[in-house]
Amino acid sequence: MKRMLAMVLTGVMVFSLTACGNSSSGTAPASNNNTESSDMSASEEAPAEKEEPSGDPVTLNVTTTYAGEDTNAANYQDAIAAWQEETGNTINDASGSSTETFKARVISDFEMGSEPDVLFYFNGVDSNPFVEAGKVVSIDEIRQTYPEYATNMKDGMLGASPVDGKNYSVPVNGYWEGLFVNKAVCEAAGVEIPGADTTWDEFMEICQKIKDAGYTPIAASFAEIPHYWFEFCIYNYLTPATHNVVPGSVDDEHGKAWVDGIGDMKLLYENGFLPENTLSATDGETFQLFIDGKAAFLIDGSWKVGGIEGATDEIDNFTVTYIPGKNDRKTTDIIGGLSSGWYITRKAWDDPEKQKTCVDLISYMTSDEMVSKFASVSATALTNGTQVDESQLSSLAVAGLDFVKGATGMTGAVQDQVTQEARVPVFNGMPDIVTGKKDISTAVEELLGLVEAGK
Repeated sequence: MKRMLAMVLTGVMVFSLTACGNSSSGTAPASNNNTESSDMSASEEAPAEKEEPSGDPVTLNVTTTYAGEDTNAANYQDAIAAWQEETGNTINDASGSSTETFKARVISDFEMGSEPDVLFYFNGVDSNPFVEAGKVVSIDEIRQTYPEYATNMKDGMLGASPVDGKNYSVPVNGYWEGLFVNKAVCEAAGVEIPGADTTWDEFMEICQKIKDAGYTPIAASFAEIPHYWFEFCIYNYLTPATHNVVPGSVDDEHGKAWVDGIGDMKLLYENGFLPENTLSATDGETFQLFIDGKAAFLIDGSWKVGGIEGATDEIDNFTVTYIPGKNDRKTTDIIGGLSSGWYITRKAWDDPEKQKTCVDLISYMTSDEMVSKFASVSATALTNGTQVDESQLSSLAVAGLDFVKGATGMTGAVQDQVTQEARVPVFNGMPDIVTGKKDISTAVEELLGLVEAGK
């Protein structure tokens, strides 16, 4: 029962947030007394009196990424069915799996003027085209008419647009990345599990002891998935405030951090802390080493909780902790984020029959209760945090709750700002880099050149 529930509730993360708000009903006030700042754009000026909606049932066109293998696809279908029954309104659902083809379809719909009324979509660079075109409505503008809109969320975690720094979407759940631990391997090697105060140098000593005891310290495929170690090794030369920035050149602060961080990855390889076949193994093969008690540590995302629960009958043998830090990065500074959210399109906002219905739908889908159902113990922006029955979770899932409650800082993954093509010189080239066949600075310079060429 516990494992099955936790697999549905994949992605273990919640922030310990100060209680200062509740979920909103989305009900509009009789009048709006809020005033605008003097530098407000024309599109965000207080609207003129709008024609009152008739009160008849409304049909909304809705597109989301809750489809296919998404673990919340069933939750979404249940939620919209309940909302339709409760309100008498209808949803025309055009959701799809978040593939590149789906992204292209969404952008094309906006370009052709056939965008949906409500959209659950990415809030980073993928949303730039329709934000730049003024085809979605900012939360600030919505709050001019509906002051309680999304007030159960922390504004600083809503996911501001790279275009203008404004918030356009209301998030549901996100992700985190942490160090999963096979307790039995650590015990057999006579080492303590790394904790909130463990430094990078101490972690290297732990890895050496594990290696000396005949085990592999770190389960990682540098042939297929060098991503996580790339991220955290670079993070160790930056901070939560500076990590998520692509270098301008190999010689600037961030470029040097990338070179130094990848240098630490090379040391992991040279010290023999990785699987013997790390330069040819698949991610699945190295994960199995971890599950089978042949490797101690594995960096992965919150979604891996369900994968571990499904791969073992001894879930209590596994836990999650922080990746040890050095320099200005605290060990408890983590990588995570809220990458998607609910948008209201300009076309629907300007339709008096649909405006309030869109607000009501999103308020329903982003209430504390609904976000808790979708996110469970994953990242949220909820002021009050998620409402989770820990007795129904595995010990690994509960460890994930504690992991995030103790986090001191969070940043997004910088690799998410680099296209798949631009990553090739470093990610695909990692075997040559760690074996010394390719210079680290040269590989980083090539990556940055591809980033620049793609602008």
